[in-house]
Amino acid sequence: MIMDSQHIQKIIHIDMDAFYASVEQMDNPELQGKPVAVGGGGERGVVAAASYEARKFGVRSAMSGFMARKNCPNLIFVKPRFTRYKEISQKIRNIFFEYTDLVEPLSLDEAYLDVTLNKKNNPSASLIAQEIRNRIYHEVGLKASAGISSSKFVAKIASDINKPNGQKTIPPEEIILFLEDLPIEKFFGIGKVTAAKMFQLGIFTGMDLKGKPLEFLATHFKNAGAHYYNIVRGIHNNEVQPNRIQKSVAAEHTFIKNLTSEIYMLERLNKIAAELESRLLKSKIAGKTVTLKIKYSDFTQQTRSKTLPFFVKDKALLLATVKDLLFQEKIKDSVRLLGISVSNLNNNTKKNENIIDVQLKFEF
Repeated sequence: MIMDSQHIQKIIHIDMDAFYASVEQMDNPELQGKPVAVGGGGERGVVAAASYEARKFGVRSAMSGFMARKNCPNLIFVKPRFTRYKEISQKIRNIFFEYTDLVEPLSLDEAYLDVTLNKKNNPSASLIAQEIRNRIYHEVGLKASAGISSSKFVAKIASDINKPNGQKTIPPEEIILFLEDLPIEKFFGIGKVTAAKMFQLGIFTGMDLKGKPLEFLATHFKNAGAHYYNIVRGIHNNEVQPNRIQKSVAAEHTFIKNLTSEIYMLERLNKIAAELESRLLKSKIAGKTVTLKIKYSDFTQQTRSKTLPFFVKDKALLLATVKDLLFQEKIKDSVRLLGISVSNLNNNTKKNENIIDVQLKFEF
């Protein structure tokens, strides 16, 4: 429900345009104006990000390198440089903090800002968003898009409307109409599978969704039904959380050739466990729940999890747990990807608790 005018939030969602690819084009002028993909261009490579020049050919993130090259024969693949992306991301966040301390990063290239009460004493969230985007361009060299509204949910959707290098404001009095007219697949959090199911149920727009009673949505979408019922009615007042707690740490590898033997899988999992241990140590956290991710050659995916009675961060214990999960049931097909993740973390508990370490009119 939209709050009264004295308590309406002013939320900005900043989303960098083709962030990884744009950084590569900025650092290497020879790539500017050309179709660029960050990721692996081999048979098993995956696109992590694509420039807008590449997107014109249908190249998208998560697309296989093989398909990307098929769509765009002149595509230039660049290996990712995450250290550089983190460096640029921090410069951008430093700009955010000049306007508000209420910054909630979602990833390296996007964040929510609550500017209801801001350091510039500027009553217009739209003007703040414009100023931030201009500063990012002139001080960092990259373009960004923004969505502005009274909720995180609507601001997130709005930031995608005028991409790239644009912004969209949805003031409180226009939210309901905006959501009613919005295609259901444009709702944040409704992916392809859920959208397809909604299409089968005759739900194509927000208005269609609003016409379904809560009981109907709960029957077809379980617990998510109440969420869908609320969001289309403007009931989404989650606050910007500047100290978001990390929920999991993971590492995974896609293989050049499919693996068919558990022995070879264990060899790869040993390296993945070592990489995950490094990330956990760097983050100074540990977790109780270990999950093995398996992606088969037909792209179907399976996860197997085990929750331990203690926090773990050590490679040996990670590998021992994953080994049990691997042999929990027979592998049904050849495997193209393996991953390990740790969740149920201790970053919301006392430090080192039970850690097992084998090494001891509102203006918008």
